Amino acid sequence: MTVLNNSEVQLFLLIGIPELEYTHIWISTPICLMYLVAIIGNCTILVIIKAEPSLHEPMYYFLAMLAVSDLGLSLSSFPTMLRVFLFNAMRISPNACFAQEFFIHGFTVMESSVLLIMSLDRFLAIHNPLRYNSILTSNRVAKMGLILAFRSILLVLPFPFTLRGLKYCQKNLLSHSYCLHQDTMKLACSDNKIDVVYGFFVALCTMLDLALIFLSYVLILRTVLSIGSLEERLKALNTCVSHVCAVLIFYVPIITLSAMHRFAKHKSPLIMILIADVFLLVPPLMNPIVYCVKTQQIREKVLAKWLNICGS
Repeated sequence: MTVLNNSEVQLFLLIGIPELEYTHIWISTPICLMYLVAIIGNCTILVIIKAEPSLHEPMYYFLAMLAVSDLGLSLSSFPTMLRVFLFNAMRISPNACFAQEFFIHGFTVMESSVLLIMSLDRFLAIHNPLRYNSILTSNRVAKMGLILAFRSILLVLPFPFTLRGLKYCQKNLLSHSYCLHQDTMKLACSDNKIDVVYGFFVALCTMLDLALIFLSYVLILRTVLSIGSLEERLKALNTCVSHVCAVLIFYVPIITLSAMHRFAKHKSPLIMILIADVFLLVPPLMNPIVYCVKTQQIREKVLAKWLNICGS
């Protein structure tokens, strides 16, 4: 629905994969499976950590926070992606679009914050293992979780209000099968400078998280290199593998997508859509798998739980 005069649009149009609309019903099957695996995987992580007293430690509390943010990302984007690919229903009201982008960006900021605090956790565990439990007490971990949640909400809270204050006319076709702030604000026919500046500020906050994660790993490497035994060095680094994978899985697509939105002049719509879908589908899917494979305690508890379910 494209309006040819200056009256405000009443609906936005989401998009699937251009020129491949006839394949949407087939594409919906792997997308639904990926969402299902992501939701089951992250719920399993949460249930295992809650049920097992031996996992009531800072590292696993932070992993539970990561699972919550992954669940939030999945549940925020799943309804519109399912509608687009399974039912070919492209229309979404502006208010629903603004609400969706609030949750998507909120859980994105939350995941970035959790990955940052997990890097600090790994640094403390390697640099000062004797004082690790006394520094990261349960109360402090809980306070960190609350601070991360408030930070995520406060950073993206202005998004729906500033977007709602804009006027949308003539253009209403979005670039993805869900709503993003940088995508929606480009449809406005009124001045959107505030949205551009504030959106860039939020992106900088996310990049600051990445810079601090990088600094944490510089300090971790310094500490590891000071360890005399090669076996102990490898053992210390091995505790960071899962987190490094989670950081790469999360930041590579989000940086690529953000850079293409802001700087690419001749961008391919297909590439943009694929990267955007990877950004929301892959981290929630892969993080539980990576942590189950690389973390022995989680792997053993998950296998034991599934064996008990299958046996009963």
